[in-house]
Amino acid sequence: MKVLWQAAAHLLAYPDERFWRRLPLIREAAEPHFAAFLDRAAELGAGELAAHYVETFDLDRRCCLYLTYYADGDTRRRGASLAALKRRYRAAGWELMEDELPDFLPVVLEFAALDPAGAEVLREHRVGLELLRAALEGRGSPYALVVGAVCGTLPPATAEQRAAVRRLAAGGPPAESVGRQA
Repeated sequence: MKVLWQAAAHLLAYPDERFWRRLPLIREAAEPHFAAFLDRAAELGAGELAAHYVETFDLDRRCCLYLTYYADGDTRRRGASLAALKRRYRAAGWELMEDELPDFLPVVLEFAALDPAGAEVLREHRVGLELLRAALEGRGSPYALVVGAVCGTLPPATAEQRAAVRRLAAGGPPAESVGRQA
């Protein structure tokens, strides 16, 4: 499971030069879980996969890699969730790089691979992960295979979580209108 999470962290990062250099190691370490994704990535090539990554994760809000977005949306509450997550990282002896947000899925996956507290963060964000997986599947994105493999490592979704996924899929994440003109 830890190897899968570490591999998924790399596969969900922007496909830059380092991404391509690491693929042989990832293929060797986690082959059965990511073979279909790795084959599709090779088929697309560097330029097309990078364009797909940007189009998917940067331009489609339904495919957000920032896990607190699903529960908190663009609200002030999200700031509190991010701060609480940073405190959890620090309590485990982790310090994030200045440009990293603590809820970025590749960061959470790396944390989960190296610290039991990270696995708990993944479990707590099961609803967001399921929404992300469904959105990626809806787009026909090869990244759905990676998020699906991560979801497969978690305990089955509860009835309450499945209901939350349906509610959020229908209505979207919370939003605030404070300070906005109607």
